[in-house]
Amino acid sequence: MIEQTIWWHVYPLGATGAPVRERDGKDAGHRLRALGPWLDYLIELGCNGLLLGPIFESVGHGYDTLEHYAIDSRLGDDSDFDWLVRECHSRGINLVLDGVFNHVARTHPAVADGLAGRSSWEGHEELATLHHDDPRVVDLVADVMAFWLRRGIAGWRLDVAYAVPPEFWRAVLARVREEFPEALFLGEVIHGDYAGIAEAATLNSVTQYELWKALWSSIKDVNFWELDHALGRHSAVCEKTLPNTFVGNHDVDRIASTVGPDGAVLALALVMVLPGMPSIYYGDEQGFTGLRSEGFAADDAVRPELPASPAELSPLGGWIFEQHQALIGLRRRNPWLTRARVEVVDKTNETISIRSFDAEHELLIDAWLTPAPGIRVSAGGETLHRWSAGQ
Repeated sequence: MIEQTIWWHVYPLGATGAPVRERDGKDAGHRLRALGPWLDYLIELGCNGLLLGPIFESVGHGYDTLEHYAIDSRLGDDSDFDWLVRECHSRGINLVLDGVFNHVARTHPAVADGLAGRSSWEGHEELATLHHDDPRVVDLVADVMAFWLRRGIAGWRLDVAYAVPPEFWRAVLARVREEFPEALFLGEVIHGDYAGIAEAATLNSVTQYELWKALWSSIKDVNFWELDHALGRHSAVCEKTLPNTFVGNHDVDRIASTVGPDGAVLALALVMVLPGMPSIYYGDEQGFTGLRSEGFAADDAVRPELPASPAELSPLGGWIFEQHQALIGLRRRNPWLTRARVEVVDKTNETISIRSFDAEHELLIDAWLTPAPGIRVSAGGETLHRWSAGQ
């Protein structure tokens, strides 16, 4: 089942070293193929899905789309995409693409055709919001989705899904599911009623930003009461939809920069024993650091280029990678965790005890922050995983 996928999330323009801005018309290349050496790495890590950021022709950063039916020339062409699909399928990797269907670049033909407004979207003057109440936009988005699903992808991440009317998603997804009933539709939802948005829009999953915030904030501030509160809300979300859980993505500070490498491992450990569909942002498994800034290049630090192959990674991140392997392995051996229930058994500022369970299974999780971060996962009195920083 695709909901059992553990995703490796990659921002392809950054990861492949493509120029993101100030394009001169001479930047075309077959950079998608640079992901080749990283597909076996993805498997070695323990993941079985590639959640790929924007790959369609765009003005700059990929979220300013110019053509939904064409691969960005900086990344390659149709043959490069078909190669990537074959390479993923041969390894059992589910491939999901980033669908930017809330807005387009101001120079997108849809603007001239009256399918998108000339007004800016959330203050971004270079973007124009699509007219989601126009039946032609429903037709366009449904056709784009089906086009790439026919090419071999497993589903879509829907950018800024929370800003699009739910009735639009209902109409589009109903049409697409007639041909692709098993496709995954993951909506980006930053705030609001996660489960309500997912239900109204008929999304399979939504991003769980509230849990993300509670994880890093609880560790940074030594305050597991915040995580306790968030887990109560997380449980309510999980009763109605499947949340995408994470400690990092292309829009947030690197977890290792926020809470340090030890805190990053603890945050990931908690994600792996809680209900949801986890994703790991490329480089977090190596302890990559980076903080977002302000202005034109705000995201550059968290969207870096990967080396040519995993062999060129710094050995300093090796122990973090090994911890990720062990924790992902624990998750893969307990697939019931995806739909588990969760309750907090005990907590202090520095410690938290959690029970993840369903009708037939149970894991007990004890996490602590002092004197150094650590976690113990057990079942039936047997320790399944134990880690403590510095040991």
